[in-house]
Amino acid sequence: MAKSKDMNNVPLAERLRPKRLAEFLGQEKIFGARAFLQEAIAADRVPSLIFWGPPGSGKTTLALLIAQETQAEFYQLSAVGSGVKELRAIFEKAEANRKAGKKTILFIDEIHRWNKSQQDALLPHVERGTVILIGATTENPSFEVNGALLSRTRVLVLEKHTEETLLFLMRRALDAAETSFGKQAAADDEALNFIAAISGGDARIALNTLEACVLQSDSVDVEVVERVVHRSHILYDKGGEEHHTIISALHKSMRGNDANAALYWLGRMLEGGEDPLYVARRLVRFASEDVGLANSFALPQAVAAYQACQFLGMPECEVHLAQAVAYLAQSKKSNALYVAYGHVKEDVRNTPNEPVPLHIRNAPTKLMKELDYGKGYRYTPDYKTADEAAQEYFPDRLKGRKYIDFTPPAGTKET
Repeated sequence: MAKSKDMNNVPLAERLRPKRLAEFLGQEKIFGARAFLQEAIAADRVPSLIFWGPPGSGKTTLALLIAQETQAEFYQLSAVGSGVKELRAIFEKAEANRKAGKKTILFIDEIHRWNKSQQDALLPHVERGTVILIGATTENPSFEVNGALLSRTRVLVLEKHTEETLLFLMRRALDAAETSFGKQAAADDEALNFIAAISGGDARIALNTLEACVLQSDSVDVEVVERVVHRSHILYDKGGEEHHTIISALHKSMRGNDANAALYWLGRMLEGGEDPLYVARRLVRFASEDVGLANSFALPQAVAAYQACQFLGMPECEVHLAQAVAYLAQSKKSNALYVAYGHVKEDVRNTPNEPVPLHIRNAPTKLMKELDYGKGYRYTPDYKTADEAAQEYFPDRLKGRKYIDFTPPAGTKET
């Protein structure tokens, strides 16, 4: 009885975690027939791995199943609450296992949260094969995992589960309702489709949402789901990969003159809880980087949207951001300034100490005048034409530089 009560306190997603490889669903790209991981497990030659994927995509489950299939001892650490002290104890046991001919798998969840020194502590043990490291991360390992450690592992990308997979998992749980929920339960297709849609490919969210619904009612419909969920159904990770991919989608949609798509991605960010000032700052940058000289009103429009966000906040400022996004998307584009300043930076790095030509130096003192500071400078307003006032402003080594191409690009739209 006590054991049964304890299990009831374990979330459904944990209770239904696959116990055998044959029960694992999804991730066909890395785990389908003849995929690398399948063949590595079959040959009992699993290398150290980094699983990169969204929450609920099966990273932990897959690590557990690999350990089971390869008869390896399994240790699991969370990078949030563990450190080098815990690692030392595991490495001692792993070394003993190695001498006894047994493999050790060390699974580190959220490995991206470990700092450089913590990650470096893994290197010699991974390199010697004392442990098979399986790290799990929701963040891009190119940025969050040390290069030295990354070079000693193989990165496998897990994707969000499809809605079809989530529906299969939920229906399987309902088919064994007495075991899954401790009572008979049913859910209509509309409710299950709704749960699958709002779960964002996360099997854990889908199953635990279903469980919460069944606790409310033996017969689950959309109304029950809506009552249970109590929140916006927008899935958006403000600090993670989703944040970077959606702001990229917004930028590229505006750059490609698609105001409708740009508004959609803006909505995904704002309705997901993004700071409107972050979006506004990106628009200010875009106004000069991608529109620039093609439309001198773009920057004031973006700055005005930023100020409106400061004055009003959400939700009132959403329409100001929408106005700026639509305006920038439809505006004629020019990246001439962005390209030009890139060349400027390159020249400055390569010629950091070029002297200012004497004739355009200021000469506030007698000594400076005696040294020919300002000598021969042509004061432009004193000349009738630009040709008469023409003079060199660059240092000698950079004479004739042209950074800006004022020719408008083809195929862009007017505002």
